[in-house]
Amino acid sequence: MPLYECVFIARNDVTQQQVETIADNIGITLADHGGEVKKREYWGLRGLAYKVKKNRKGHYMLLGISAPAPAMQEIVRQLGLNEDVLRELTIRVEEIDPEAPSAILAKRTDDRDRERGFRGPKPAGRFGSGRAGTGGRDDREEFRARPRDEMDLNLNDEM
Repeated sequence: MPLYECVFIARNDVTQQQVETIADNIGITLADHGGEVKKREYWGLRGLAYKVKKNRKGHYMLLGISAPAPAMQEIVRQLGLNEDVLRELTIRVEEIDPEAPSAILAKRTDDRDRERGFRGPKPAGRFGSGRAGTGGRDDREEFRARPRDEMDLNLNDEM
């Protein structure tokens, strides 16, 4: 049986339970036509790149589906008729791994797991920001005052 991945975006003013209900209705329709939902991931409320039907955010849901082509045509038709669904995209895939997270969820966990390393010293800023412990002074070597006789020697060498 062919395998498909279907991602749909629901309006931001519906609840997560209503998005789950839409996915449940897809599962019921697939069962009637001899298909099944093999994978189901809720990606959360995310910002859209541009306004879609006056919405700036949407609930994203991914479904991994095993179904015949007529069943998928019916699912796409029903999603197009549903007022709560802003967009849907269905593609045919070679395989569905129900255990592995999708690229979106894998990226989200990678971002959370990554430690923020040392980014270098903070530059001295205005109004005492930056190097707070020095009382407004910057004690890096290039900003330290040199003795006058050392500056005079440097000037004489350049001439």
